[in-house]
Amino acid sequence: MDILRIATAGSVDDGKSTLIGRLLFETQSITKDKIEALKAASQRKGLDFVDLSLLTDGLIAEREQGITIDVANIYFNTPNRKYIIADTPGHFEYTRNMVTGASNASVSIILVDARNGVGEQTRRHFYIASLLEIKNVIVAINKMDLANYDQSVFEKIQQDFNEISEQVKKPKQKISFIPISSLYGENIVEKSEKMPWYDSLTLLQLLENIEIEDQKDDKSLFRLPVQLVIRPKTEEFHDFRGYAGRVSSGSIKVGDMIEALPSKQISKISAIYRAQDSVEVASKNDSVTITLEDDIDISRGNMLVKVGEQPELSKELKARVCWMDTTPLQNGKTYLLQHGVNRQKTKVTGIQSVLSINNFEEEELPENIKLNQIGVVSFKLANPIFADPFEVNPPNGAFILID
Repeated sequence: MDILRIATAGSVDDGKSTLIGRLLFETQSITKDKIEALKAASQRKGLDFVDLSLLTDGLIAEREQGITIDVANIYFNTPNRKYIIADTPGHFEYTRNMVTGASNASVSIILVDARNGVGEQTRRHFYIASLLEIKNVIVAINKMDLANYDQSVFEKIQQDFNEISEQVKKPKQKISFIPISSLYGENIVEKSEKMPWYDSLTLLQLLENIEIEDQKDDKSLFRLPVQLVIRPKTEEFHDFRGYAGRVSSGSIKVGDMIEALPSKQISKISAIYRAQDSVEVASKNDSVTITLEDDIDISRGNMLVKVGEQPELSKELKARVCWMDTTPLQNGKTYLLQHGVNRQKTKVTGIQSVLSINNFEEEELPENIKLNQIGVVSFKLANPIFADPFEVNPPNGAFILID
């Protein structure tokens, strides 16, 4: 069964947790005892309705303050597919949590309060979704009940958001708009009778109809970061030499010619093993061990690629960075750069710009990059990494910096 990974985003109190709780409730993904516990907790808070947000706000601090702080992963399924939702925080100071929560998502649901319209956090979350190459964005205009289910309110927010998307310019991105009330379940699973002017799909129908890329038909460049060289110390497998790792993109089959980086030595694949089973093909996200016809120099942190599909080996690179530390990123400082399993020392050689979320303009040559800011940075590495441009191959175009 397909698995669709979703990240929610939006400003504080836009109703992300309530929306997810409503999806769980409407798809009957909540046990009876949990519903009774929700009713009791809602009554203790003096509410005259069941507070579905309590399903996802698991930390004591979250329940006390009525906000989301940590990233919660929520699981549910329908007869058609399974879903994993990353419920990410809305506060500016938790932007880093939003980035990590959305990093593996195929869909971003951005909530907008119908009363407040498009705000700074809406712009920030949409920019991050675009930066992470999330191809499907659903703009859920929530709390339509508090705007009297007014069509003109929905259309004004839709127009404002389209202006933002024109500034970001991601032609492959598909943006859908839907008016909802997560508190009362309007347009979540069933069509709302209170908004007859909306004639498109409900939220769940949108999610059910999003196409998921088939990793078996992945046409991306083949990349296998080597995590372990397997040399059993047994008489039976005395001559066995395998290279284990998780395929980050593309696919490979027995008989294909590969090149080992950085040595650039070439050999042919003689066998592929998944656990102890021999298979003919390895695809994206498969954890496999590969054996070659020749004994060549390969160690942890190296990468196997198909001949003719080599990435550029470079000790200098420029990248867009979302800074997640309270100590600002400083020009001239040395960090560790983790690219897959390859970790290299790197020095910041320049900070070109920092993004202004309000107008998406670049402030040139800033002194540093502070917590939750996004900027363009140049690096010089001790040894080359084997990276692709993120737009071409996201799994092999991302890294983290370690202080």
